[in-house]
Amino acid sequence: MAIKRGLGRGLDALIPTADYYGEGATQIALSAIRPNPRQPRVRFDPDELAELAESIRTHGILQPLVVARTENSAEFTLIAGQRRLKAAAIAELRTVPAVVRDFPSDAEMLELALIENLQRTNLNPVETATAYQALADDFGLAHDEIARRVGKQRTTVSNTLRLLRLPAPVQSALTDGKISEGHARALLALPTPEAQQSALGTVLSRGLNVRQTETLVRKLLGARPASTPVEERPRVEIDLEDRLRASLGTKVNLQRNRKGAGRVVIHFYSDEELDALTERLLHP
Repeated sequence: MAIKRGLGRGLDALIPTADYYGEGATQIALSAIRPNPRQPRVRFDPDELAELAESIRTHGILQPLVVARTENSAEFTLIAGQRRLKAAAIAELRTVPAVVRDFPSDAEMLELALIENLQRTNLNPVETATAYQALADDFGLAHDEIARRVGKQRTTVSNTLRLLRLPAPVQSALTDGKISEGHARALLALPTPEAQQSALGTVLSRGLNVRQTETLVRKLLGARPASTPVEERPRVEIDLEDRLRASLGTKVNLQRNRKGAGRVVIHFYSDEELDALTERLLHP
């Protein structure tokens, strides 16, 4: 399976691109492979692992793992292939095919593990955000450099990182699949962790979809009840306001007078959000 071009500096040199492991791979004992300390994935779906293990029992491992040498000549550190390694253990294999590389830097370990997960089985949004944050905090990478290395838009990286501002209960709900990333982005518009957590309870108890969650957030942010005269607006204006809000990922107010003049107010809650909005408006 070919690796996508443009994702990660030096990735093609470390992760094999052949369908079979005839080139440069060797059999290594599972017991000799240590986990990648920079592995961003912390949750693995048991059913997916079971399916992969069954496939490995039947067909073997078609794509070799990538490991790095350690100071202990009898041990290796995993660079890429965490799911395959876990599934191989379930399948009770004693050895796995692996390509051995020189030990990369911590930044490369994290980058390669992140990219491999993005390419093969997506990380959940919180895991992705945490990995991006590690690249920024531990290795001093700016958002645009992270975006370049993982083949994403800069605004995508910035918006994903915003998920880490959510309180732990909201992040857990997102990680567990109780809400989607769309729900989480809607909750980010609320000004405090307490408000976000309270709104999460409403979303879960009522089973609200993303659009309904966005409506709930607008009400919590102070929109007047629909029964008041101020809310008697043309449907086309309300729809346009909703479209702008969905496109920009933040609260937007459209205000018009009887002559047709007016203004569009775009809300932001941090310098980073302003930066992301500016990027999106200037470079759609």
